[in-house]
Amino acid sequence: MTEAAKASKLYYGWIVVLIAFLALLVSAGINSIPSVLMLSFEKEFGWDRASVSGALSIKILLYGLMGPFSAALMARFGIRRMMVIAMILLAGSLSLTPLMTALWQFFLLWGVMVGLGTGMMANVLGVTVANRWFVKHKGLVVGLLTASAATGQLLFLPLLAQITTAIGWRASIFTTVAVLVLLIPVVAIWMRNHPYDVGAAPLGEEVVTKPAPFRGNLFLAPLQTLASSSRSGTFWLLAGTFFFCGFSTNGLIGTHLIPACGDFDIPIVIAAGLLALMGVFDLVGTTLSGWLSDRFDSRWLLFWYYGLRGLSLIFLPTALSMGYTQLLIFAVFYGLDWIATVPPTVKITSDVFGKEKAGMVFGWIVVAHQVGASTAAYGAGVLRDWLGSYTVPFVMAGFVCLFAAVMAVRIRKSVRMAHAVGA
Repeated sequence: MTEAAKASKLYYGWIVVLIAFLALLVSAGINSIPSVLMLSFEKEFGWDRASVSGALSIKILLYGLMGPFSAALMARFGIRRMMVIAMILLAGSLSLTPLMTALWQFFLLWGVMVGLGTGMMANVLGVTVANRWFVKHKGLVVGLLTASAATGQLLFLPLLAQITTAIGWRASIFTTVAVLVLLIPVVAIWMRNHPYDVGAAPLGEEVVTKPAPFRGNLFLAPLQTLASSSRSGTFWLLAGTFFFCGFSTNGLIGTHLIPACGDFDIPIVIAAGLLALMGVFDLVGTTLSGWLSDRFDSRWLLFWYYGLRGLSLIFLPTALSMGYTQLLIFAVFYGLDWIATVPPTVKITSDVFGKEKAGMVFGWIVVAHQVGASTAAYGAGVLRDWLGSYTVPFVMAGFVCLFAAVMAVRIRKSVRMAHAVGA
């Protein structure tokens, strides 16, 4: 493999990016399944949305909490091994899902096992791959790997919605398991941990260097990184804006848009198509965001991303009540901005804390993202049961995004503080 990589004109890092893209794509597809199945669970088992949302909030929280520890595990055992373990865990939990009969089983299989499995293949994987393999085009790579979440949604949601409607929700689960079974050997055979494994240097550098071995405790190292990075105001501003990012994306829209459309008698396939359409535009928006973050001030990019997202969420209740044309406008506008915040956030993290620490530091920032997402996933379900609609959580999310836009501008002062404390 090493000799073939040397002889090939194609930099092997792009193959690694492709494999990581596929793995993150499938992981994103798995994360999107509950939004398709929520109404099916409500009908078959009688579980209300607050109960289902409670399990999903645990999944979202564990997805985030795994980030910094996943970065340490990848540094210690390698990216390939951890990806294989994660996919086996996901395949096992999904295979058991059609057999569940009680709510606690859903909490265990989806709240805990799926949360841990997808958390091991979260945004930290993309950051780790980009930092190890690329100096040149790093922002673009982060954008591409982040956009895999949108592409996974694009491919999986309409397909799973159609299967669920035509055959049943269990068939959609088995379809996802089959995709995982096909992907596991691809990762096991062709994934590589570091450019040194194929005798190459990171793209943009000339010197081939052996990676430094991981030193320290697997569980203490992330906590030590948190302790040192938390002395920087930049860390708290990035974590705060990412809390609101999660609150307004996968926790709220990713979990509740399809049920919200159901409240207006919009068919599940059409609602899933709206999410998929957002995925199309987010693939464009996030990739473009990665390109922009290589060239422009990331703080002002975040300002515009959060501000525009906030305005679109405030408009969403009106769009739901007015019909398909307005929802289409929302889907395009919101989709361009869905997770475009990730590349500039990663860029600031790498610039301030260094690429060696960036994976674990960004992992903790993702924890804040998922705490926000978990809060929205559960809170929106509770508010929907109390108030009979999603208007309040949607508008609330819009205003917190406007606040996040103001926070992003404040990062300028904190960057100097971060260097001052040697973060």
